[in-house]
Amino acid sequence: MLRLAVQKSGRLSDKSIDLLHRCGIRFSHPKGRLRAVSDNFPVEILYLRDDDIPGYVEDGVADIGMVGENVVLEKGVQVETIRRLGFGRCRLAIALPKGDAYEGVTSLAGRHIATSYPRLLGDFLSKAGVEASIHEISGSVEIAPGIGLADGICDLVSTGSTLLSNGLAEVETVLKSEAVLVGSRSLSDEKKALLDRLCFRVDSVLKARGYHYVLLNAPIESVDRIAALLPGMRSPTVVPLAEEGWVSMHSVLDDDAFWTVVDQLKEAGAEGMLVVPIDKMVI
Repeated sequence: MLRLAVQKSGRLSDKSIDLLHRCGIRFSHPKGRLRAVSDNFPVEILYLRDDDIPGYVEDGVADIGMVGENVVLEKGVQVETIRRLGFGRCRLAIALPKGDAYEGVTSLAGRHIATSYPRLLGDFLSKAGVEASIHEISGSVEIAPGIGLADGICDLVSTGSTLLSNGLAEVETVLKSEAVLVGSRSLSDEKKALLDRLCFRVDSVLKARGYHYVLLNAPIESVDRIAALLPGMRSPTVVPLAEEGWVSMHSVLDDDAFWTVVDQLKEAGAEGMLVVPIDKMVI
């Protein structure tokens, strides 16, 4: 049985659990419980603090874990990144009080910077050849300049609204991060086989994101033109309609591409277009 660690609460918890459910894995999440066992897949779920997940995986207490890439890199653990999961995207950024003069990373020299990510910030400053004082704190990093604790901060940013509300402006990006699936480097062959089965399910869910199933009606003489616009996974499905001379065409299309080609589809003769989200794609 695989032991999978997920964040028990916080920004990645719900999306990690949702991904597992979309992979068809059933398990409960009882309040106050720190573990659960799936009843239809050989996996045990461990609900842990995000900071603890990389170390638990490295030590073999958990076989795999879903956690922010920023946490993995900050901990400096020896684990394998198995999949990038495409959610929980954010950036680790340096911010200074609005109005502070800033002319590039060298402007940070001699400043006091508060952060919960001293390793990542230290590596960034070292590579830039900048010497600055790093003040490690946990939680409420953004208030540090306002209370005179630091000249600036280095913290996770998603929308930037928290920075703005605290009178800060983002000046440098240290790292772009997202949720990742990490694994122990010493899995048994049996557990590697289970991991492959899990990754197959994860891949089918991730591939479906951003794609839609498109159905439309078209006159037979327009099939070739429309097929060139809707290649699908191999080629569009073409089904005769009850009305002679007309067909229904079915295809898969990237969501971003749809709005680019929709006018071309109409010009090519497409009618009655229906766009349906895809839950999973198995290629």
